[in-house]
Amino acid sequence: MLPHADDAISRDGKSLILAYDHGLEHGPVDFDPNPSTADPERLFELASHDAVTALAVQKGIAEAYYPDYEEDVNLLLKLNGTSSLWMGEPDSPVNCSAEYAADLGADAIGFTLYGGSNHEVEMAEEFKAAQEGAREHDMGVVMWSYPRGQGVKNDTSPDTISYAARLGLELGADVVKVKYPGSAEAMGEAVRMAGPTKVVMSGGTMRDDKAFLRNVADAIDAGATGLAVGRNVFQRDDPERILDALEAVVFEEVELDEAIAIADDD
Repeated sequence: MLPHADDAISRDGKSLILAYDHGLEHGPVDFDPNPSTADPERLFELASHDAVTALAVQKGIAEAYYPDYEEDVNLLLKLNGTSSLWMGEPDSPVNCSAEYAADLGADAIGFTLYGGSNHEVEMAEEFKAAQEGAREHDMGVVMWSYPRGQGVKNDTSPDTISYAARLGLELGADVVKVKYPGSAEAMGEAVRMAGPTKVVMSGGTMRDDKAFLRNVADAIDAGATGLAVGRNVFQRDDPERILDALEAVVFEEVELDEAIAIADDD
């Protein structure tokens, strides 16, 4: 990693990345709870919220929509991704280069690595090309570090999440996105293993306000520098309200009860 490489997608050293790669990764089912979010313009509007430091999308959406929002939204372009229709050993084919991401005006690139998959070696080689290409264009590098596959028994155990965070450091990511390992103590160990690479928590599946914000607050207290979240924002009826609460937790480090009150405020 390089100092300050993630400045364009951070605020005061912290990040709230709004992830919107779900149309490819999970399919239209993720938009069912809030149908308006099938329209990417809705997510670009949400990404203009003060809390959001970057919007993560695949290249097709960036090509179609980013030119209209480049003044208001920081672009984090995902370079790989696979559909849930794929049923083989975890893999994530590269569908965009760092050079093309730079041409589109990206501030950073994102790349998924499935440590433990039978395809890990190939994916690590692909990450090398992406990471070094990003350096040539002064873009930050965010790794989605998700151990899974035949080599992984429990993808959310503390030891596995710490290993996931360490992969980000060892392979040169500026920011590594990992799942919440179940406790603040375990998240703190993942942060320690990542060294100077910043750790952000994956938002994961939709949860109620209290449970979700508690996990975020615990992660921040443990040293995480933010989160990358999609469904826990855009699947809600009022996404702006949860973004208000997340801004308070991530950037202002308010007490949990105060953040919950912001999310529940009528």
